[in-house]
Amino acid sequence: MAASDEMAQKDEDDMKDEKQAEKEYADFEARVKRTIYIDHLSPLVTSQVIKASLAQCANVVNTEFIENYTIEYEIPAAALVEVDNVSQAQAAVDLMNNFPFMLGGMPRPVRAAFAKPEMFPDRPRKPGLKIEFSWVKQGDPGYDGMNKLKGLMRRQEAENMALIKNQLEEEKEL
Repeated sequence: MAASDEMAQKDEDDMKDEKQAEKEYADFEARVKRTIYIDHLSPLVTSQVIKASLAQCANVVNTEFIENYTIEYEIPAAALVEVDNVSQAQAAVDLMNNFPFMLGGMPRPVRAAFAKPEMFPDRPRKPGLKIEFSWVKQGDPGYDGMNKLKGLMRRQEAENMALIKNQLEEEKEL
């Protein structure tokens, strides 16, 4: 009898955890909808500059800068900017995409788009999602496809680095 009570208690705890996870994820999705992604920021731009620049169309709640760890060069930064509601986020995206919008007086027009869940480093686990992985060995059905993807990734990385070097050389000439 005690074992069945423990099982019932464990099932009840699992249900509470799942409901809590669903609530956290729903709150996260609402946050994503009212967050915009701003790209091509100067390294000199601060959260106060972003807040002041967007004051005409949105009330900035939070600013989180995204660091680029994949390259060693100093290129424009990006930020996730959370505003009060979805309509303010839409107004900010429209303003930045329809007009030459420059932050902090820097001669580098920024780009804006709605944020996606993958952009957040602190995103919660999606309820009901189970992640499974396995090592692919030579001779497995997916091995050839994985090798093609690996080669494609290496080629894209090389092309990306060449473009960045070219961009830096052009900026030095100016």
